[in-house]
Amino acid sequence: MKHPLQEMMEKRRQGIRCGIPSYCSANELVLEIALRRAKERNTPVLIEATANQVNQFGGYTGMVPGDFYQMVLKMAQAIDLPENRIILAGDHLGPLTWQNLPEEKAMENSRELVYQYARAGFTKIHLDTSMKVADDPEGLLSTEVVARRGAALYKAAMKGYEELKAEKPDAMRPVFVIGSEVPIPGGATEAEDTLAVTKPEAFRDTVSTYQRVWAEEGVGDGMADVIAVVVQPGVEFGDEQVFDYNPAAAVDLCAALKEFPGICFEGHSTDYQTAQDLYNMVTDGIAILKVGPALTYGLREALFSLSMMEKELVPEEKRANFIETLEEVMLANPANWAKHYHGDERQLALCRKYSYSDRARYYIGQPEVVAAMNKLFDNLREYPIPMNMLHQYMPLSYNKIRAGELKLDPRELAMDGVTQFMLDYESAV
Repeated sequence: MKHPLQEMMEKRRQGIRCGIPSYCSANELVLEIALRRAKERNTPVLIEATANQVNQFGGYTGMVPGDFYQMVLKMAQAIDLPENRIILAGDHLGPLTWQNLPEEKAMENSRELVYQYARAGFTKIHLDTSMKVADDPEGLLSTEVVARRGAALYKAAMKGYEELKAEKPDAMRPVFVIGSEVPIPGGATEAEDTLAVTKPEAFRDTVSTYQRVWAEEGVGDGMADVIAVVVQPGVEFGDEQVFDYNPAAAVDLCAALKEFPGICFEGHSTDYQTAQDLYNMVTDGIAILKVGPALTYGLREALFSLSMMEKELVPEEKRANFIETLEEVMLANPANWAKHYHGDERQLALCRKYSYSDRARYYIGQPEVVAAMNKLFDNLREYPIPMNMLHQYMPLSYNKIRAGELKLDPRELAMDGVTQFMLDYESAV
């Protein structure tokens, strides 16, 4: 059976404009609405887990790749979404979380990571060996080193796939994404003034170097499994800023893509781009649109709105106080935001709540925060939200309820915050 992303590439070679959003999240409400929309729209859904979310040591979610696969599969089965409509993917698979280790150990961990993803049934693998490890020399990594490490990870992934295929003969062969110009996962850590678009010659060099090095490493045929290259088309976001896509700035890069009909570009950090910008990106060949923080940002926005209505409707002694609980948990465990947010205490407090990079996503699944969220939902069922108040705090959801497209239920309203961002991606592809 042909991989859905290879079918997408065939359509693009025929001149059919198409693409796919890639939802990168481990949040259960985000995953649930992504699966539900795939069923409603009768489309494949691409869901990615990153190396820091899910790895052989548990990641920050506590899940190994097999756990994540089974969680998503169970959620899909609950709504009768066929397994073959789900594309599970691994993002930034490589030394991302082991950059403090020497190459031998970092790559040993990386090979095991990629093996476990492929063995579990993930079929889109981003081989990301662009980051330096502890004993790398000064200066930028050469594309050759990046490609050679990528070849090692490709071999590990195919070993996992072959073992899976021995158990499940119909297991889908994985496809791969390469590229050394990879934006930092989760957005920029500090404000930037300009953003450099990948040069066409750098893109060409990446592909030609991978072709040569993989042939030298005995996996030259593996380049046929590569469907996309990660480049920087000029999009990024930070705490308060978004770099919008500028087709004119990326015109030379996108023209170079025509030389390689078997691949497309994968755009990372496309969060918060406008619907028109996303549409233009797909038109220009950036056919895989990665989005992550914006999804949980939309969820957080909706939960904050619900919490504000709770303050209006629910007696003080019964309130869930979701906003305050999230802040307390983030302050008690600062590791996932302290290095990313900058400024005085007031600025840090605003970032914890509202930053586009949404480091709150690391905490929104913590038991105390989940408990507060569920209590919030229960409270707003006991003290129902009046439509006039809903219009004040959630006007887009209000319109959907008036049109009969959404139920007036707090959990559904929370997920609709995610849907608001997904709609832009659906229209773009």
